[in-house]
Amino acid sequence: MTPAARQSQHTPELRAVARHLGRRRFLTVTGAAAALAFAVNLPAGGVASAAELDAAQIADDPFTLGVASGDPQPGSVLLWTRLAPAPLQPDSGLPAARVTVQWEVARDENFRRIARRGAVTAHPEFHHTVHVAVDGLDEGRVYYYRFRVGRWVSPTGRTRTAPGLGSKVSALTFGVVSCQRYDQAYFTAYRHLAEDDVDLVFHLGDYLYEYPVSSVGGARAYPAGTLPDLLNRETVTLEDYRLRYALYKSDADLAAAHAAHPFIVTWDDHETENNYADDIPENSVPPEEFLIRRAAAYRAYWENMPLRRPQLPDGPDLQLYRRLHWGRLAQFDVLDTRQYRSNQAYGDGWQLPGPESEDPARTLTGDAQEKWLIDGWHRSRALWNVVPQQVTFSRRHNTTTPPSPVSMDSWDGYPASRERVLAGAEAAGIENLMVLTGDVHVGYGFDIKRDFADPDSPTVGTEIVATSIASGGNGSEKPANWATYMAANPHMKFYNGQRGYATVALGRESARADFKTLAYATTPGAPVTTAASFVTEAGAPGLKPV
Repeated sequence: MTPAARQSQHTPELRAVARHLGRRRFLTVTGAAAALAFAVNLPAGGVASAAELDAAQIADDPFTLGVASGDPQPGSVLLWTRLAPAPLQPDSGLPAARVTVQWEVARDENFRRIARRGAVTAHPEFHHTVHVAVDGLDEGRVYYYRFRVGRWVSPTGRTRTAPGLGSKVSALTFGVVSCQRYDQAYFTAYRHLAEDDVDLVFHLGDYLYEYPVSSVGGARAYPAGTLPDLLNRETVTLEDYRLRYALYKSDADLAAAHAAHPFIVTWDDHETENNYADDIPENSVPPEEFLIRRAAAYRAYWENMPLRRPQLPDGPDLQLYRRLHWGRLAQFDVLDTRQYRSNQAYGDGWQLPGPESEDPARTLTGDAQEKWLIDGWHRSRALWNVVPQQVTFSRRHNTTTPPSPVSMDSWDGYPASRERVLAGAEAAGIENLMVLTGDVHVGYGFDIKRDFADPDSPTVGTEIVATSIASGGNGSEKPANWATYMAANPHMKFYNGQRGYATVALGRESARADFKTLAYATTPGAPVTTAASFVTEAGAPGLKPV
């Protein structure tokens, strides 16, 4: 069945609301948003809408998808799990009943010193996912957590709280990951990241891919029939997205990384549909139909990510951009460059820049998010101002002969938007700007220039682009365009096309970036190698090889 045909499988009530209101009112009328939030199926006002299941009746392990934590704050952590005895079935192997889940947070991994404990309800309306915001913890320390349902106990997770806002923290190390297409390679990089000594992990998008996954798992080459046929179709409906998250989260290496470190997540396009822009889909379907799909995708994303209550979607809208702090050492402004953007110029792809792409009114972030970012910089007291986001920020030319095409899906396709952001950083006096990026399935290291058209322009920051976990298959150390890219972009200090991830260690004097790669990923077990390391000094931006 084609994706267009599968649109008809959306809840009839939602489709009727979308058709009745039309595109403009669809985006603005509260009733439409409520309907698209599947309000008819939500617990109303905190009152349970389903019978309660006796947990003793759960015969099989419900914690097949592991545990996770995210968005650490001073004295607070967000814990996640999902009950799924049969994760690749639409009902996850549970009846449409609510389940009481016990949780514990301890100061030690043997749970002898319990810091907090409690109970929460896993509602069938949220596919038995659990989000627990645990407050009243110590600032800036490691904790261990677990869940219990009936006789079943979850794997143990390790997390940490953020330091206090005024704390003079001396160091922080974090991982940077993106792009994990399940059917193109194994998640071996996550196994290494789980064992790496990092405080937290930034996931910069493409947590899943919407494309069909065959019964053999594509390049993973499982025995025929290993995966159910329900996965061998593009994700369009809420059921589709939920099943796809179940597939990804059933991967042991990904589960290990989640259990080992708190994640701070943002999406890109494939969590919904390739290269969509705001309410404009890649494929030619009516906008109201696409927004129903977007509502389903956003709902499933929130259900399956360690996100706090403010990120709960409202129909086809979810405010994912948010700000976190790590004492006085770092401020993290997490962006969403997909939900609010202008449509890609010149039909997308790599195109010569021109009046359409250079229109000053074009935006990658939307006006409200852009103002929020710059206003936050004006108030920042942090040494490092870090912007985790999705698409390549620095200019990329793909030929040494001008004029050169640029990517219309990246910040190059929105140069006025990039200029406003750089001008905002300059006006706010931001000295140590660092942009974190995913999307492109390669590792890059860039010096961010104040004016990319002038090689002698001041360097005002650094950009660390993490390669993919799995997307693109094995890749290669030097892709075919390596020499051209390095020559055409003198501010590009590193380029590698293998799978892996990056780590960044922030200190009071400097920051160090390590690009970690795997020689292969289509079969499991590859060792990890540090392909290159760079330092940028506080107050003197620019990547220097170590």
